[in-house]
Amino acid sequence: MKILFLTPQLPYPPRQGTTIRNFNLIRALAQEHQIDLFSFLAPGEEFNADDHTAENRLRDICGRVITAPQPARSASRRIVDTLTASRPDMGLRLESPAAYASLLALLEEETYDLVQAEGIEMAAYGLFAAAHQPQARLIFDDHNAEYLLQQRSALVDLGNPLRWPAALYSLIQWAKLRRYEQMVCSRAEAVVAVSEPDRSALVQLVPDRLVDVVPNGIDLDEYPFPPPPQPQAPPATLVFTGKMDYRPNVDAILWFAQQVLPRIQEQRPDVRLQVVGMNPHRRLERLDGQSGIDLTGAVKDVQPYIYGAAVYVVPLRVGGGTRFKVLEALASGKPMVSTSLGIEGLNLQDGRELLIADEPETFADAVLLLLEDQASGGKFCSELGKAGRGFVESQFAWEQIVPRLERVYQAVLRQAPIPRADW
Repeated sequence: MKILFLTPQLPYPPRQGTTIRNFNLIRALAQEHQIDLFSFLAPGEEFNADDHTAENRLRDICGRVITAPQPARSASRRIVDTLTASRPDMGLRLESPAAYASLLALLEEETYDLVQAEGIEMAAYGLFAAAHQPQARLIFDDHNAEYLLQQRSALVDLGNPLRWPAALYSLIQWAKLRRYEQMVCSRAEAVVAVSEPDRSALVQLVPDRLVDVVPNGIDLDEYPFPPPPQPQAPPATLVFTGKMDYRPNVDAILWFAQQVLPRIQEQRPDVRLQVVGMNPHRRLERLDGQSGIDLTGAVKDVQPYIYGAAVYVVPLRVGGGTRFKVLEALASGKPMVSTSLGIEGLNLQDGRELLIADEPETFADAVLLLLEDQASGGKFCSELGKAGRGFVESQFAWEQIVPRLERVYQAVLRQAPIPRADW
């Protein structure tokens, strides 16, 4: 088959969740299919299609790679659009006449069996491509049930008067995303969700559409277990990793720093928290200099931080999908404490692969329990780590996940195409 992938950013190098998913799907599918890629370039980013060096993996995997610059969108424009536009903020973020022109030129030169739009930001481009190639089947890979994520954000922020403007924004986006996500899903031949809870949320929008789960995965070769010898962080170091301008991650660290970490430090003043991830949001500036917190910003490789820490923490209160950070920590055999939401969509059990805690007191107690266990030999932490690694090996290697996407493709090709005259 000939497949056109539409991605909101270049999938390589795979530095964060979206690019990790997109790159590994493309890399695996390219072994059996011809893959072309249409993607956006971040400010200052370049892509040389004629570069055949080892660093340019996309050029070797894809038949054609077409790029467009990410459009600039001012804060004032976003405010106007929030108040007046029918489409949600995420659906407008990459809106660009120049990008549509580049995509149209590609569609006039190539013919595709499938078009796969990666995430809500690329949905409009998927609809555009499908409208110009009626024979192509549209697959919408919805990385989150976005309307559900905004609903959860609104409910969390309503509890804090200082966050009421953000709650109002989320309430507006929640309504817009529900309508827009429903429209996009209804016009795709198939919808892909990354977890069963997300699938259930999307089925509520389009009960007559094929919605299947193709979870996030992990390249186990990149996470050797047991881990190789390496410099260790101080023995009481906790770690959290993620893109730190992503709203759920920002909320998680603020909650942990304000509500959980002080409780831990009452008993263990030596405990430190490393927050590892690019683009720390300005809301995190208040943590700069707070006792026991290090914001690293972007790092070349997060693995040494995960391997070197005593405990991995996932204090998420907002979000959806399945989280790469959890799979990375499990693959590394790292003892973990998470909220229930942090592991949503994963069939993990409290006390078997990790500890689960949703309140500040119980979260702090769970972390202290793991630190005390390590001080006395670490038997329980070792058991958790081995069980976590085994869990990932049994279900989340890309070699196990990509065939699930192939089955979606085959189901779509067997069914009649959706009429596109009214698109």
